[in-house]
Formats: sequence, C-alpha cells, structure tokens
Amino acid sequence: MHLKSSIAVVGAALALALGANAPAAAAAPTDALRLTGTTAVGVHNTYEKAKFPYLADALDTGANLLEFDIWVDTATRRWRVNHELFGTSNNCTAATTAAQLRTGARDQQFGVCLDDIRIWSDAHPGHRPLHLKIELKAGFDSRYALGPRDFDTLVASRLGSKVYRPIDLATKPDGSRFATLEDAALGDNWATRAALAGKVLIEIIPGTFERGNPFDSLDTDVEYGRHLRDLNAAGQLATAQAFPAVLDAATGDPRTRYSETNIRPWFVVFDGSASTYMNGSITTAWYDTRHYLLVMTDASAVAPAIDPVNPTQAQALARINLLALNHATVVSADWSVATGVLGTVVARG
Repeated sequence: MHLKSSIAVVGAALALALGANAPAAAAAPTDALRLTGTTAVGVHNTYEKAKFPYLADALDTGANLLEFDIWVDTATRRWRVNHELFGTSNNCTAATTAAQLRTGARDQQFGVCLDDIRIWSDAHPGHRPLHLKIELKAGFDSRYALGPRDFDTLVASRLGSKVYRPIDLATKPDGSRFATLEDAALGDNWATRAALAGKVLIEIIPGTFERGNPFDSLDTDVEYGRHLRDLNAAGQLATAQAFPAVLDAATGDPRTRYSETNIRPWFVVFDGSASTYMNGSITTAWYDTRHYLLVMTDASAVAPAIDPVNPTQAQALARINLLALNHATVVSADWSVATGVLGTVVARG
C-alpha cells in the first residue's frame, strides 16, 4: 500500500476508534462494504469481570467481537460461563431492562448473557454488527440436552431475529439458495455491514479441554459441521444459529483435516493465531479472495510484540492495519478501553 493510502487508512481508523462511544453519527464508509470486506476489532474473553465490570460495558466500547467460554453443566443442564473447569464467573447480570444492565448479581448462565445482549441491542437500534465467539470448553453433550440443537434453541429463544444465521448467508437476493455455505461465500453473498446493523453473528470453536480429552473423539467443529450438513439435507437449515470455525492457522486449505469431505463446505469461518498467519508460510489472500471470515487472535504477539493490554493507540492502530492488509476480518486481542481502538473498522486488504 502506498504511504498516502496508509495514512488515510490510519486516519480513518483513528476517527472511528475515537468515535466508538459517541452518539450515532453519519454512516461510516465501511458500512457499505460486505462483512468480509472489512477488518474489525475483538476482545479476548470479554466476559471476564477484570476486563469489564458488566457485559454492557464491553458492548458500549464499540468492539465487534465478544468472546465467551462455555462449559456444558450436566448437573443443571445449563451452559455455564467460566474460564475454569469448576464454578461460574462472568460479567453477565440478570437484567430485564436496559437500566438494570449494571445492577444485580453477576456470574450468570449463558442464556442470561444472551438476554443482556438482546436488551442492550434493543436499547441501541442500528448498532454495529456483533460477532460472538463461543468456545465450547468441553464440547457439546446431547445426552443432557446440551447438544447443537439445544444450543440453537437457546440462542433463538433469547436473540430471535437478531441472529445472522447460516441460512441468511445461503439465501440469494432472489430468494433461491446456494447449495452450501462454501458456495455462498464464493458467490460473495455476505451482507453489508449496513444491512447487518443490529444483527449478531455467532462463531463456535472447540475448547481447549475438549481437544485434550482422549475420551472425546468428536470435537465441536466436526459435530456442528455435521449438524449443518444434516439440517440442510432435511430442509431445516433455518433452525441453525451459528457458524462453526476451523480452528488454528495452517497452510493450504485447513479443512482438509476433516476426513468427512461432505462437511468441509459448511466451514467458511477460520480462526487462529495472528503470529502463525503472519509467519510467511500461509497465503492469507486465499481467505480474502474466497470471501471467508478470518479471525486473527492474540494480535499483540505479532512481531514486534506490543503491550498485550495497553499499547499506545498508535501501536494498536498500526497492528490493526497490518493485519487488515493481511486479510483479517477480525483482529482479536486483550486490549483495554484505554487504547481507544476497540470500535475501529477499516477496509480489509
């Protein structure tokens, strides 16, 4: 990119970042771009109280991606939000109105977190698209009504029409359908950011505990990929509420890891370490030209590393733009509100 263009991009990013908490203003230039044509910012483990006292605080920052760690609780048959194996610890509160989003007891179940998002969304009509990244720490467990269908039912019951679903990507403007999500992505059928105002997209990834569990042979990504394939075959794709992600950066097409070739076309979201994507062995333009979502995590660690929580605003903006030029659609980090960049949105590539 030429120096003049780089300055323009950084300037636009700075303006957007500083305006993240400001009242609604004129539409941003990036609003007219498709979701896969932009790069936005996310916050790792957004549910942690040390980062944001209440989930509403995170939503107010303008951050596009919010991340939740979820455990299936077979005793209560609920989805428990916590980083550790035992207990519940998060910034979600049992609110019924926007005025209650910063009151009452926190440490709630995932359904309550979704309620908070719905209530906040209702109070901020036309807000930027939200990307919820859900790590199923120990995977699904359909034996206890905690499987993919149950997840879909919970999300639909709490967020309703706010969710941008796989079927929305698969449906053409004329109402006909692409055969798979892969076909829809290749057809550049993603909605614009303007069309996604007030919407929520959900990405799910397998969890660290699940991936290290020798007794769990079916990880979340494969299970939800099968779920989408089977729902589509049964004419029920409209019930699906999430996009499974291919986790971990890898050379070539990372979906070749799936031995079931008929689930590969249901993965159009990819997620992994920014440092690995940037190590020179991966052609990230492949994700851009095929119109895939590409989430680059731990952005601060890319060489030269910058402060993981409080880099200067100039450092954070430079990192966002570097990863945007390398085709990320989301740049995720542990950056604090003080950096002033959480609401940044720039053109991708």
